[in-house]
Amino acid sequence: MVENSEKIKEHVRETYSQVAQRAQASCGCGCGTASTASCCGPVSKDAYVQGIGYSLEDIKELPESAVGAAAGCGNPTAIAGLKEGEVVLDLGSGGGIDVFLSAKKVGPKGKAIGVDMTDEMLNLARKNAEELGFENVEFRKGDIEDLPVEDESVDVIISNCVINLAPDKDKVFREAYRVLRPGGRITVSDIVTDGPLPQEIKDNPDAWAACVSGALDKEEYLQKIRDAGFQDVKVLDCRGFGLVYSAEVEAFKGAHG
Repeated sequence: MVENSEKIKEHVRETYSQVAQRAQASCGCGCGTASTASCCGPVSKDAYVQGIGYSLEDIKELPESAVGAAAGCGNPTAIAGLKEGEVVLDLGSGGGIDVFLSAKKVGPKGKAIGVDMTDEMLNLARKNAEELGFENVEFRKGDIEDLPVEDESVDVIISNCVINLAPDKDKVFREAYRVLRPGGRITVSDIVTDGPLPQEIKDNPDAWAACVSGALDKEEYLQKIRDAGFQDVKVLDCRGFGLVYSAEVEAFKGAHG
């Protein structure tokens, strides 16, 4: 458990509130004063797809505000193997980009649920959903350490550069395990490290909000997923190199829970 976890959460909430406000103003993450350079999506759709994992075909029909509010380090919807009729849960759904892509993949018989703790992001996502006419999406306010989701009610969990922001990642993965149905899976893109971070970075609240300070060593990250009960935990791909980089991780809940 990280000291001052509530202060960290409040700083993260304030930072991404500003991101949502700028996206709403069609300004995206590339202006203003908040620093989320490590994981904050750029303004244009053309720029956003480069090196992240989305295609222009994926996002061409989405509102600019959904893309402008995106703060991802990968595209979990591209690797989650989503099927028609599945229920998908996005941890830290932001402006809704991955919820909308998931909703298209699971179809009208499926459902995509986003959970976020920032009111401005939720308002933006709901406005985007209304604009797009999606009827199989839902956005809920909540903390990913204490999900507002029923036990064993979802088939797939995705998350895009958000779990690193949570002070208590053990809680996040335990909650993910709780809400997944037996046989369900989790597929996330997240920031990890190759070794420990310098203390001055760990103590920097702006670096935490920028998806750096809260990042764990890759092996520690994977072990926390296993400790929550998941099986077949593996890294599918990595982006970047050096001390801090992005990893795509997959794990499964056993068929008997």
